Amino acid sequence: MIRQLSGQIVGVGLLSILLLCSCRSAPEVVQVSSDTTARPSAPAATTYTVPCNATLSQTATTGWTLAFEDEFTQNPADASSQWGAWSSGAYNNELQLYTTAPKNLSVAGGILYIRAVKEATPVTGKTNPSNTASKSFNFTSGRIETKTLFAPNATQGQIRMMARIKLPSGYGMWPAFWSYGDPWPTKGEIDILEARGNEDKVYHTNYFYGRQVNVNLVRNAEAHIYTSASLQSCWHIYELVWTKDALTFYLDGQQVDKKTGGYVADLFGKEEKVTLNLAVGGDYFGNPPASSIANEGIMEIDWVRVYTKN
Repeated sequence: MIRQLSGQIVGVGLLSILLLCSCRSAPEVVQVSSDTTARPSAPAATTYTVPCNATLSQTATTGWTLAFEDEFTQNPADASSQWGAWSSGAYNNELQLYTTAPKNLSVAGGILYIRAVKEATPVTGKTNPSNTASKSFNFTSGRIETKTLFAPNATQGQIRMMARIKLPSGYGMWPAFWSYGDPWPTKGEIDILEARGNEDKVYHTNYFYGRQVNVNLVRNAEAHIYTSASLQSCWHIYELVWTKDALTFYLDGQQVDKKTGGYVADLFGKEEKVTLNLAVGGDYFGNPPASSIANEGIMEIDWVRVYTKN
């Protein structure tokens, strides 16, 4: 979940056709080539054929050790749950205040519902976790993070994170399933899933890393995954296998992206918390006004699991 901290741009997603992913406090100089030599067209994007309402075969996890599981029989906002829930605003110029209220975080029939709601009257709350100043918000929503942190290391060389999710619809809805560690991005961030509510058959993967707080070094790591079936009306299983030298992403058991090189190896051993949230508007959409955004969006999560392997 890319973000903006302390007034410094540290990463922004794809805004229509312009990709910005830089950490800077001064404008970036764009080099424009005068070379007009014809170049081959970019290859057509792959559309992955996936089922509607995917399920996980028991054999799919053979050889893996279950390290974390939540089938959502308890509200993650409860103090005794495996999760911590936010009660503040966030970053990226997002429009929501995260709360633990039942309207934003609820469980029914083994499903977690994260609901973003446009409030009839703006509500006030803490600007973000690092800024206690009061701020007005047009939306409320929910965000949860595991109390347990995970990373591959010398004794467990592979970490596998997965969740079965149905995405929300509606312009301005920004669901995410990801992991990160603090202080950002020195412990890394891995975006297993980010999507826009007005696009029902595409989502994005990404990762971030830096050696200084709030300074991301990774460039051009975002991938766009196109699907045959709706991500909003169907259940899908989003998955990451994290090893020392690779981040491999799966959708419904099918590999859809693999990131190697760059700063991937720097993430090894850096513990991260698994995170689920539904943000609203902000940089990911080009900062649209609240009036242009859907009144409501619901992200549904059936289960979350983390496995390890030596």
